[in-house]
Amino acid sequence: MSAVETALLVLGLILISIAAGVLLRRTLPEKHLSGDSKDVIKLATALIATMAALVTALLFASTRASYEATHSQVGQLTANVIELDRLLKDYGAEGVALRQALRQDVAAIVSTIWRDDDAVAPTPAQASASEAQVITRLRLLAPRDPVQTSLQARASVVSNALAQIQLTLYAHPSDSLAKPFITVLVLWLCFIFGSFAMSADANGTMLSVLFFCALSAASAIYLILELGQPFDGLMQVPSNPLRYALAPL
Repeated sequence: MSAVETALLVLGLILISIAAGVLLRRTLPEKHLSGDSKDVIKLATALIATMAALVTALLFASTRASYEATHSQVGQLTANVIELDRLLKDYGAEGVALRQALRQDVAAIVSTIWRDDDAVAPTPAQASASEAQVITRLRLLAPRDPVQTSLQARASVVSNALAQIQLTLYAHPSDSLAKPFITVLVLWLCFIFGSFAMSADANGTMLSVLFFCALSAASAIYLILELGQPFDGLMQVPSNPLRYALAPL
């Protein structure tokens, strides 16, 4: 289920809770909603609201940090690819074949990480094996002078760093958020909004405010889920810098 679909589902559940609160307000005896009972309901709602706000803030901070770290890794991966290509270009004619292989590897990396087409995209194991072949071929180069020796050494360092970042991105889960966190948070939100609807007689102003508050809560869930999926959805990390990092030979 996508982040948009989940957010719409959350909005629907909260609206159902509001409707249930309005119905309970009309059906429960007045003594259940006044006096000490009313005070207990307010305290319980405040407690759950505080926990919900804390969990929401923690989830947002965690997913935001993860998203930024992933974005930085993609940027570093792009920089390593460009640097490796330049090193192979400076190496001379022996590096042409490796530059061609590097371009094929970049296409495979993009297809695997962003899952462009599951039917044709190589698996992480296949992409990693291809990258390992490039690293092996790079090590087998026979430098003819100190300049080529220096270029080969630097290219080996860059290619190893590239492979490490690549494996880290492959291991990134498609949904880094634990579903129980979101489920419990949604249940808390339903309780909170149901309690709000029970606290006063329903009227147009109150229902409008509750609707926009429910929309805001669902939007917060949407943002958290989007940030938790950096390679999918509307807020995904862009692939264009890496996809078009190398010009055709």
